[in-house]
Amino acid sequence: MRRTRRLAAAAALLTTATLTATPGTAAAAQDPALDRQALQQSLDAAHKAGMYGMLSTVRDGNQTWQGATGVADVTTKRPMHPRMTHRVGSISKTFASVAVLQQVARGTIELDAPIGRYLPDLVPGERGEQITVRMLLNHTSHIADYLGPAFPSLLEGKTSSLDEHRFREIKPTELVQLGLEATPTGKPGATPGSYSNTNYVIIGLLLEKVTGENAERHITRNVIRKAGLRHTSYPRTPRIPGPHSKAYESWYGLIDPPRDYSVYDMSYVRTAGDMVSTMDDLNRFYRELLRGRLIGAEQMAEMQKTVPVRVGGGYLVYGLGLYAADLPCGRFWGHDGAVFGMGAQSLSSPDGNRQVSFGMNLMKYQKIGDDGQLEPSEIDTAMANHLVLALCGKGGATAKSGQKPIVPLPGSRMTVKR
Repeated sequence: MRRTRRLAAAAALLTTATLTATPGTAAAAQDPALDRQALQQSLDAAHKAGMYGMLSTVRDGNQTWQGATGVADVTTKRPMHPRMTHRVGSISKTFASVAVLQQVARGTIELDAPIGRYLPDLVPGERGEQITVRMLLNHTSHIADYLGPAFPSLLEGKTSSLDEHRFREIKPTELVQLGLEATPTGKPGATPGSYSNTNYVIIGLLLEKVTGENAERHITRNVIRKAGLRHTSYPRTPRIPGPHSKAYESWYGLIDPPRDYSVYDMSYVRTAGDMVSTMDDLNRFYRELLRGRLIGAEQMAEMQKTVPVRVGGGYLVYGLGLYAADLPCGRFWGHDGAVFGMGAQSLSSPDGNRQVSFGMNLMKYQKIGDDGQLEPSEIDTAMANHLVLALCGKGGATAKSGQKPIVPLPGSRMTVKR
């Protein structure tokens, strides 16, 4: 029971790891050069610290570096490759938000209209009148996350639900109902907001209502293809298409050794996180978005209006489906995401010139102390160093344990309170 309480406390505390950084001598501006050797070494450091495998693509103007480290399969020792397809989790939210903002530009959706106007049966009564489309997109609706009720064993510090529901298909309306039935995290519109996957499942249903077509197909046609992405999709089966790594889940040491969840029915996240992509595609997507090729300037301005949003024990500077990350060398925009066994992060400078997207195949590897807190992990430190090196260059910053967090790293959006 003591271990269960510690696990539950840690799960309530964090849903993302955080990056800490000490500014270096050249922290005021980005280093324009891509130090390919240093980038590979920083990636290798994460593997040496215990991460099974990572892949990364870094871009500076016309220069691109792609690298990988570690293994895609711990049994066969098959190596990671930078062009592998990867589950990107909540990065899917940016794609869904872009599709909504395209509809805003067409006049079929109003950002500040109540969701009850569009989906009166799904979100009925007073909540449907008070919660707006904008509140769903920036997580200020305060509708609770459905993940705890959807995987009830996790509320008890057990992981049996993960295996029991591996091939379960769950309807989006069922997910929304679980979120609506749970205790709200606050009053609609109140800040700070509270991160909830329920919001973006509703967003998918909103898209279906106003467009008359399946949300994933609509996003594929109007966002993925418009951005020119060739390896990004919503898989139709529990398997990841194309060459990919395994997806290992530890759940803070409860699954020992970590178990592979690369074959999994992703209907439990829907438009909140069921997309697969490559790191190169993610960079291209955010570059196209930030350069105004997917939505207009007015919609982009709305997307970058931020509010504080609680994520476990920290906060995100969150807009409409993307967040701002302030590094020593400037502000970057993007998102991170995690599903069982896989995580990813993508950040870009405002002009889309400097970018990094990276993914990993071992999740919730952190250990939990007797105080219920997640203990510092050398993996997090190594990933933070890779991220800052990629975006700021050698003079940017060095991540160290115990300092003030400035940027979230890919972590679990699945954590639940007991």
